[in-house]
Amino acid sequence: MTGVLKFALLNRDIRFMSNATTGTPLGAFVLGAAFAFGWTPCIGPILGAILTMSAVTTSVSGGIALLSIYSLGLAIPFLLVAAFTGAFLNRIKKLGQVGRSLQIVSGLLLTVGGLAMMTGYLSSAGTWLLNTFPFFQEILL
Repeated sequence: MTGVLKFALLNRDIRFMSNATTGTPLGAFVLGAAFAFGWTPCIGPILGAILTMSAVTTSVSGGIALLSIYSLGLAIPFLLVAAFTGAFLNRIKKLGQVGRSLQIVSGLLLTVGGLAMMTGYLSSAGTWLLNTFPFFQEILL
């Protein structure tokens, strides 16, 4: 991530490029199917648990409430992304000026985190934080 070591094989990117200038219903369907396929391992177990809870509740309204809240929680991030994409793209251009610096800092943080995991210092640091700041224990519960 820091860019110190460059592996050409790991930096390759293969993409399907289309000449279409606008979206089509078929393209939207394929994109949705690919997205659903990619998210099934993440969404499937939670949705399965909610459907199971809905099936065993004594009231239909309880099941409707569970599924509605789940659907709302799933939809809100997508709606926010759709609403603020234009503003985000305008601001991301400013980040391009410091992009290389962010890349180096991010790579160093990942390296330090990885070394802390390998040496066991990460768990020691977590214990120190909990002993020094006991209110963190309240947050974790």
